[in-house]
Order: sequence, then C-alpha cells, then structure tokens
Amino acid sequence: MRAALLLRALTAGLLAASLAGAPAAAEEKLDKVSFGTNWVAEAEHGGFFQALADGTYKKYGLDVTIVPGGPNDNNRMLLIAGKLDFFMAANTLMSFDAVANNVPVVSVAAMFQKDPQVFLTHPESKVAKLEDLKPLTLFVSKEGITSYYQWLKSEYGFSEKNVRPYTFNPQPFIATPQSAMQGYVTSEPYAVEKTAGFKPGVILLADNGFNTYSTLIETRLDVIDKKPDVVQRFVDASVIGWYTYIYGDNSAGNAMIKKLNPEMTDDVLAYSVAKMKEFGIVDSGDTLKNGIGAMTDARVTSFFEKMVKAGVVKADIDYRKSYTLRFVNKGVGVDLRPKQ
Repeated sequence: MRAALLLRALTAGLLAASLAGAPAAAEEKLDKVSFGTNWVAEAEHGGFFQALADGTYKKYGLDVTIVPGGPNDNNRMLLIAGKLDFFMAANTLMSFDAVANNVPVVSVAAMFQKDPQVFLTHPESKVAKLEDLKPLTLFVSKEGITSYYQWLKSEYGFSEKNVRPYTFNPQPFIATPQSAMQGYVTSEPYAVEKTAGFKPGVILLADNGFNTYSTLIETRLDVIDKKPDVVQRFVDASVIGWYTYIYGDNSAGNAMIKKLNPEMTDDVLAYSVAKMKEFGIVDSGDTLKNGIGAMTDARVTSFFEKMVKAGVVKADIDYRKSYTLRFVNKGVGVDLRPKQ
C-alpha cells in the first residue's frame, strides 16, 4: 500500500514538473525577426535599438536582428525580396510610391508623428516664419526638390530660382549669411552650432503643414497574412522601446548605437533626444491618446491630397493600400509617458 502511494506521488510530481516546465520552454522559443533601418545607427532610430538592448523584444517573444542601412545599402529591396521582415521607411511618400509601383509592402506604424525636416537660417536674416525664406538662397537636396519643395511651391508659392544644390555639406550655408539650408531638427542645427559658432534658426516644415508621417515600420503583405501576431508584437515592443528611449533610461540603446556608429557621441545623442521631445517628433497629436506609432485615415488622406496638388503623386493611385491601422492606435505604452 505504501509502495503504491509512493509511486502515485512520484508520478504526480513528475507530471507537475513537466507541466510547470512547458510554459518556460514555450517562452524560450522566440520568433526570429529581421528589421532593416534606412541609415547608419543614430538617435533617430533609438527606440528600436532600445527595445533590442533592454530585452523588450525578447519579452514580447521576439529574437530581433537589426540591420543598419547606409549609403551603399538598400534594406528596402531586401524587405521586398523577402530577406528582411520589416523595414524603416523614411516617410509616407515611400508608401505611396510602393502602391504606384505595385510593390506589396504596407506601413503598419508611424514612429514619428512629425517629419524632422527643417530649414536652418542665420540669426541675422531674422526669419520668423516659413514665408520669410523665399528671398534667401536655399540649399536643397535633389530628393528634397522632388518632394517637400514641390509642396512649398504649391502651398506657399516658392520658386526654384534661388535654389542651390545641397550636398550634405554645411559650409556653403555657413559662408552665405542670406541663405537657408535643409536639415533634420535632430542633427544639423547642432552640427552647424559646433562648426560655425552660432545657433541657427529653425523652421520645421511639419509645423507648417507638411504632415507626412516619418520613420514608419513597413512589412510585406505576406508577413501580415501569415504572421499577424508577430507583426503586432514587433509594433508593440517597438512602441515600448520608443517610450523608454524618449522618457526613460536610454543608456542601453545608446550604448548599442555608439558601438555600431562611434560618431554618435553622448552629446550628439542627448541633443537629438532633447529635440525629439521639444518638437514633439515622436509623441504629439494623435499619440497622446492612441500611443506612439499612431496613424489615422484623415491624416494620410490629407497628406495624399497635398502631394497630388503639388504634382508629387498621381491622383489615381489607391493610397489606402499603402498602410493599415490594424496594429496601431491601441494605447500601448501611454502609461510610460511622464505625468504632466
């Protein structure tokens, strides 16, 4: 009798141990995910690196590999070819272009509510508003001419007579007092201040109606169809990463960025984060209620109509195919925002 009871107890104990170990084993089985950025590691990608470095992706059951971009890399092509699962698209225009060319990729979240594109000015030019830029020599890149500058022409009556090529070298701007130079609010103003010794004025296009989303997460339609749960977890974990990077202890993310790109010093990273917060690049507007990554139909429609008017995109493309709201606007992470 005692032997039977002992055997029964041992069997029950082994069964309990087996059951207890099952979830742990399941938790250890992570879904492999690859994510390509569109440039070398920098603060503007910080939330993604933070989610990787501090274990947030792992907490969401993901084994994430971040593949940095660069001047000779095309991670978007790797996404399209099935070599990457997700890609960081620069702005909504890329999404419209995908539809126009029947490329089966879709934006699933917008990490930047505001595009960081700015014009930098000299203090002595006393530029107070966007229209004040018109008489100045404007240094604009080739990509800028075909995108936001067309909007400046249609919306504000700018012309190209004063435009000069911007080659991502600030020296022509620094040497020309009555000029303005394109840049990102998170980086170029700091570089100019350090190089030239003056604090440039800044005009953010997003605050003047250029309402594209920026730093979007893109994936292929087949990934959404076959792995919607993976997409949701990647979006949610990335959102948490961005809240932590902007408002919390971002040392882990910054350490990873500095390792991949030694040019990103502590002061450069701190400046970029401060400007993202000051200008509401990541967290403003719809994100205040719906969480970082938020998108709306009205916002995409508004931007599409502006780009059609500017002649940047054709009116007959079905821009609604360029994005989905399925994975955003769920309020993920809003409790991580510091209370006012």
